Amino acid sequence: MAITYPRTERAAQARAAEAKLAADGIDGVVFGWVDNAGLTRVKSVPLAQLAHAAEYGVGAVPCFDVALVDDSFTAAPSSSGPVGDLRLVPDLDRLVPLAAQPGWAWAPADRYTQNGTPHPGCQRGFARRVTEAVERRGLSVKAGIEIEWVVADAAGSPAALGPAYGMTRFIEHSDYLREVLRALTHQGLTVLQLHPEYAAGQFEVSVAAEGPVEAADTTMLVRHTIRAVSARHGLRVSYAPVFTEGSIGNGSHLHLSLWRQHQNLAHGGPGRHGLHPDAEEFLAGVLAELPALLALGAPSVASYLRLVPSRFAGAYRCWGLENREAALRLITGSTAGQANAEFKCFDATANPYLVVGGVLAAGLAGLDSGLPLPPETPSDPAVLGSAERLPASLPEAIDAYEKSALLRQALGPELYEAVLAVRQAEAELFSGHTDTDAIAAVRWRH
Repeated sequence: MAITYPRTERAAQARAAEAKLAADGIDGVVFGWVDNAGLTRVKSVPLAQLAHAAEYGVGAVPCFDVALVDDSFTAAPSSSGPVGDLRLVPDLDRLVPLAAQPGWAWAPADRYTQNGTPHPGCQRGFARRVTEAVERRGLSVKAGIEIEWVVADAAGSPAALGPAYGMTRFIEHSDYLREVLRALTHQGLTVLQLHPEYAAGQFEVSVAAEGPVEAADTTMLVRHTIRAVSARHGLRVSYAPVFTEGSIGNGSHLHLSLWRQHQNLAHGGPGRHGLHPDAEEFLAGVLAELPALLALGAPSVASYLRLVPSRFAGAYRCWGLENREAALRLITGSTAGQANAEFKCFDATANPYLVVGGVLAAGLAGLDSGLPLPPETPSDPAVLGSAERLPASLPEAIDAYEKSALLRQALGPELYEAVLAVRQAEAELFSGHTDTDAIAAVRWRH
């Protein structure tokens, strides 16, 4: 195979990793990727096969490019169906022993074709390409994704009954939360906050910002870790957009800041609330593309049962300083390093690599066109009545996605078409179903 990465160097790196992991009691390594339905897929190898996998990859069927949330398949023009194979190539720089799964390590994987060229449908590769495009502009992005989840008992009922943000709930599960904190820290992650959230049984954790691709990697690692710790405590975990019908749901808010060298362009600038012109144009580009971006960041039918006004979900295409009902919340922070923008309308049924890649592509388009931010929305947009409602259903988001020349070009035809096929097939899959059915269908899938 004409592999396009340095095979010999990778094999040497993997052999060194094998020795270290063996000394730590690791027996196997899990390679993970996320499909277009937002589900994490994995292959694993014994530790002794890590060097071979790093050099030649591990086989993975391409049909998961068009897999749906229920594990059925659709078709796309670029999809080969059951024919052919891809190679999963682990990113050894992110290889980490799993603190809550003794004997196992984990690494995110890139997908390559059999002849060693990057697979055009690789979502992680897409996020990396757009990140590199940002860097060619002399800019960089720091990003982080909030993780919200509901813990449930064996019967599937919320397992924490204390009030929102309440100490009662924290005390109920203090041992569990301590183990979550310890496991994340042991895996080299910097935890910023860990607390009870609003809905019954809901918690949230935030970790330190990093590069866009790394932030997506970390999101998957955090989710895996929480699920593993929960299992050890006899708890089930749901990251689904809505766990209980009519309640506030689980978001997956994307935080990002645009930097030039060591300067945060969300702080100390001449624009509104300290924004620099490039940051304004970047955020304006994302805001302009937000209806189409929902096909990436709120990709399930159940996403739109969360994305409703007056539930802190960001259901309106507007922005505001510390406005938790706006899709784009500007956060000034107490220091220059903390200032960032938060996109509240995304949830955990999304593939995080598609989200960060799509948002960065839209931001670059805003820079290219010099797009200005619209007037600020200073209070609840549902009360003001002047802000545009974001798509209220998956078919509406699909329509915006199909009209987006920007995302078609950024994703490339193969990935764009596969995403579209999955969205259309899932909209059809749940057509005529009740909200209760839609919630139940995804409650334990993410």
